Amino acid sequence: MRTTVVKKVIMAVTGLIMIAFLLMHMYGNLKMFLGPEAFDHYAHWLKGTTDDGGLLYPILPAGWFIWIFRFALVAAVILHIWSAATLSAKTLANRGDKYQVTKRKAQTYSARTMRWGGIIIAAFIIFHLLQFTIVPGSLGTGGSPEGEPHRMVVAGFQQWWMVLIYAICMVLITMHIRHGFWSAFATLGGNMSAKSFRILNVLALIVAVALFVGFMVMPLAVLFGVIP
Repeated sequence: MRTTVVKKVIMAVTGLIMIAFLLMHMYGNLKMFLGPEAFDHYAHWLKGTTDDGGLLYPILPAGWFIWIFRFALVAAVILHIWSAATLSAKTLANRGDKYQVTKRKAQTYSARTMRWGGIIIAAFIIFHLLQFTIVPGSLGTGGSPEGEPHRMVVAGFQQWWMVLIYAICMVLITMHIRHGFWSAFATLGGNMSAKSFRILNVLALIVAVALFVGFMVMPLAVLFGVIP
């Protein structure tokens, strides 16, 4: 019983970490509207390659933050998937053949696919890192060098199929977040009454919609020429 609770807490905390990452990433994406200089400076600042030493310098040596952040994010994704998979396996094992008819109509898509949410987010992160970090200039980014983040992003999202892939990923992710947000707070003890449930439900919807709109507005602006 205690092990199950620990796994649920791990899944909740790592889920909230990933939501925080997505919100921060969305904020960074929106800097594209400020122009190439502002976006490029932000991208290099995160990596610690600006003249001021980057984020958290001099608390951390220049360039360390981004690697610590990446390792922490990967660890959160792995722990999220592991806890979800083991909890799901235990639920299925306990259920056995007792239920021949499932009540799928009473569940949302998000609730039914919670076990896949971490995998969906992990796939999105891997795709994104391949596109802009691990193999910069690949996957439709037009061969733009890593030293020019603005050009690389524009080259990628000028292609309709790239925007479509991005949109599909964001639909799946935000639907997962819609359920996972209040579920995480419920696990951590924040859903103790009908009123708190309603508040968390509204907040979950706001966060999901904000993430979808915030992530999609920039690629669409590039695709339609608003961001040159």
